[in-house]
Amino acid sequence: MPTLVAYSSMHGATQEIAERIATTLGEAGEEADARSVEVVDDLTSYDAFVVGSAVYSRHWQNEASEFVRRNRAVLASRPVWLFSSGPLGTEATDAVGQDLTVAAEPMEIAEFRRTFGPQDHRVFFGALDPGRLGFAERLVRMWPAFRPVLPEGDFRDWAQIEAWARDIGHHLAELRAGPR
Repeated sequence: MPTLVAYSSMHGATQEIAERIATTLGEAGEEADARSVEVVDDLTSYDAFVVGSAVYSRHWQNEASEFVRRNRAVLASRPVWLFSSGPLGTEATDAVGQDLTVAAEPMEIAEFRRTFGPQDHRVFFGALDPGRLGFAERLVRMWPAFRPVLPEGDFRDWAQIEAWARDIGHHLAELRAGPR
């Protein structure tokens, strides 16, 4: 049975991460489907899940959070990995030295850990392409105070994302092989 890589993406960057995870799982010998949480309605044909969301103001998108909450019983019965896409820039730490991938952990992740115990959660740097932004978002970026917080560019570390996906593939292969 395949692995579902479900995602919620506002401007496409998180979708691209999900698609790369599914492709990397496929290269590792695992069947994987990348699909938006908005179109997934039946989880019974999947035996593992990777669920990811774009993060805004330290929260997953509502569609992703609701998908997880609505399907928590199924998710609790199978291996699940979570990822978040959000911090922008090239610095791994903030001004006071805190790891941005830890500081950027969305508020919902603690709840998800309690309710179904995912195998892992990773925060990946995101991308900001002004051409993909809506009118209101472009206005916010015009304010000088937001420019340092919302730098333009693609900050995703594809090697890191692929390595994580390969680790998931190895874990799934071990689960399928059973006890030795």
